[in-house]
Amino acid sequence: QVVLVSGHLDSWDVGQGAMDDGGGAFVSWEALSLIKDLGLRPKRTLRLVLWTGEEQGGVGAQQYYQLHKENISNFDIVMESDEGTFQPSGLGFSGSAEARDVVKEIMTLLQPINVTDVYDTADGTDIAHWMADGVPGASLHNDINKYFWFHHSQGDTMTVQDPNQMNLCAAVWTVVSYVIADMEDMLPR
Repeated sequence: QVVLVSGHLDSWDVGQGAMDDGGGAFVSWEALSLIKDLGLRPKRTLRLVLWTGEEQGGVGAQQYYQLHKENISNFDIVMESDEGTFQPSGLGFSGSAEARDVVKEIMTLLQPINVTDVYDTADGTDIAHWMADGVPGASLHNDINKYFWFHHSQGDTMTVQDPNQMNLCAAVWTVVSYVIADMEDMLPR
């Protein structure tokens, strides 16, 4: 069984793509790194996917889906971060009402950093195929007020990234992915 965390390399036209979506790729990588460094071994596989080709019609995600859809019942949740890594506020979530209740309970663990909101839908081009087929999905919600200042521009460089905000985003991704991967049962469909 698999809990999938992901981001993609998106800004292929100008800039460095540090915020869009290097930040999402980084916090996904960091989540797995933190879990490993802490010596935690969840019941399910945590899988990192760094998508490619999102701006070219999502060809990377489409190919991955085609290669793995025969095992769709083993995908517990698919998570994608693609709207920057600014101050996080919570998760967008798509799934059953029962699964939403579980996610809301998990988010209470993040009360110390004030990141507890669960929004009505998850966004993510790269996880859309999975969610359309009933796999629960999550997307990182954060303060996107400055997102389009840098989105696909020469300004999308490492200087946009705030290490403290990225650490908070990584903390959200780490807690959610680990807890779901270590629960006794998969999220209800």
